[in-house]
Amino acid sequence: MVTRNSQSAISIAACFRRLVPFLTFAVLAGLLLQVRPPSSPVALGPQQRVVTRNALAGLHTRFVEEAEAWKIKRGLEMVREMGATWIVEFFPWAYYEKRKGQRDFSGAERIVDYADRQGLKVIARLGFTPAWARPPDSTFTHLDPPHYRDFADFAAAFAAHFSGRVSHFIIWNEPNLQNEWGMRRVDPAAYVALLHTVYPAIKQANPDAVVLAGALAPTIERNRDVALSDLAYLEEMYAAAKRETRHPRADLPWDALAVHTYGTTMPPEAPPHPDAINFRRVELLRAIMQTYGDDSPIYITETGWNDDVNWVNGVTPAQRIEYTIRALDYAQAHWPWVRCVAFWVFKLPAPARGYRDHFTFVTPSLEPLPIYDEVKRALVP
Repeated sequence: MVTRNSQSAISIAACFRRLVPFLTFAVLAGLLLQVRPPSSPVALGPQQRVVTRNALAGLHTRFVEEAEAWKIKRGLEMVREMGATWIVEFFPWAYYEKRKGQRDFSGAERIVDYADRQGLKVIARLGFTPAWARPPDSTFTHLDPPHYRDFADFAAAFAAHFSGRVSHFIIWNEPNLQNEWGMRRVDPAAYVALLHTVYPAIKQANPDAVVLAGALAPTIERNRDVALSDLAYLEEMYAAAKRETRHPRADLPWDALAVHTYGTTMPPEAPPHPDAINFRRVELLRAIMQTYGDDSPIYITETGWNDDVNWVNGVTPAQRIEYTIRALDYAQAHWPWVRCVAFWVFKLPAPARGYRDHFTFVTPSLEPLPIYDEVKRALVP
């Protein structure tokens, strides 16, 4: 006779038998998740070269924040396939020298190796102060004179390590902005003093290195507690350098100037004016250089248009494509003193969910946006 209790026991046993396969699968799945297979290296692949109609074309990349090696490789392949010759990449001091004198360039190594294999020219932007080289509670853009030599030692070590693969170096970034100068009052003379320390160190480590000063932000602001016009800042850089050397161009502590020149809402052919932020503003900086007898080249390491139509400085996607292509044509036809026109930005490491996404050429997962395809069509024969 089957009692109510025995019926319950049978039901429970039957349910358990049905659950056994699922429980076994769950246990095995949990174990597998804890077992991490060794990461297989992503092969460099054969040596490539860039085929392009315009050797000035470049892209500012952000692979330093990319964790997956295959994305770095594929991303740099796409840069080359688009017809860009140059990349500008940030190599933060704080990432590679977490303790004074203990340097590890392995993170930078894979970016440089993949870029080199794609036939791309690398402009390395150096900055980002480690915690041990700045006061407590200061920002990573803060660098005091007592630590200029530490930064120079890092820059020299980087230049020596990548000799033959990286030959262009930007010293700091947008020092004419308060937030890029350690949240302090901007100080062109202090920046030139930094260059005087770093320049000879890099040159001794790699005599073929091209040291780029500035990477000046385009701004008409003249409140030094916030920002200083790139035009005024460059004037003061020459004045400070003259006080240091009392000699003309040959003794300046830089080989060329890095410039940021965004188009905002204006077409690339719009004439420059001191009170306008547009693509041809670089011509005003060039005029200042020539006033001081400096005929060295300019590298445009950030430029471009934004196609967020809801942003005050945005243009339509169609305008952005057209302006980008016309800007490259204009630079090639009119600026023999420009060596590179690098657009901000190839991709972001993750969606920014705002206007910054509209500067990109591909998505974070490397899906090409229309501007990528159209610029590729314009550049690749």
